[in-house]
Amino acid sequence: MKAEWLEINPVLPSQDIKRDVDWYEKQTGFKALHQDDMYAVLKRDKLCFHLQWHADTEDDPLLGGSVIRIFVKNIQSIFDEFVERGTVPTDKLRRNTPWRTHEFGFYDLNNNAVFIVEDA
Repeated sequence: MKAEWLEINPVLPSQDIKRDVDWYEKQTGFKALHQDDMYAVLKRDKLCFHLQWHADTEDDPLLGGSVIRIFVKNIQSIFDEFVERGTVPTDKLRRNTPWRTHEFGFYDLNNNAVFIVEDA
C-alpha cells in the first residue's frame, strides 16, 4: 500500500542552514525549494517546512529544539525508507500506542524531534 504524507508547515530553528538542508535531503528525502544563509524551505510531496537560523544566544535562543508530528497514511513504507536511509533503527516503529497511533521518531542535528505518525 502506498504511503501518503498529509500536511505540515512548521519553522524549525537551525544553527547552520547549509548543513541542515544537506542532512534533511540525505536522511529524509526532503528537498530545498529555497535556501540562503538565514532561511530554507524544504518540501517532499505535499509537505513543506522551514528552517530559520538562530545564533543560540540569550537574545536568539534555539530553545533546545522543537517537536513536530507529521501525519501520514500507510506508515510502514515510510518507516522502511527511513531505516534504509539510516535515519532510524529497525526497532523504532511503535504500533498501537495507548493514544491509538503507529509512530516513529528521530532527532535532527539541532535536537528537533520529528515524529512520523499514523492514526491506528
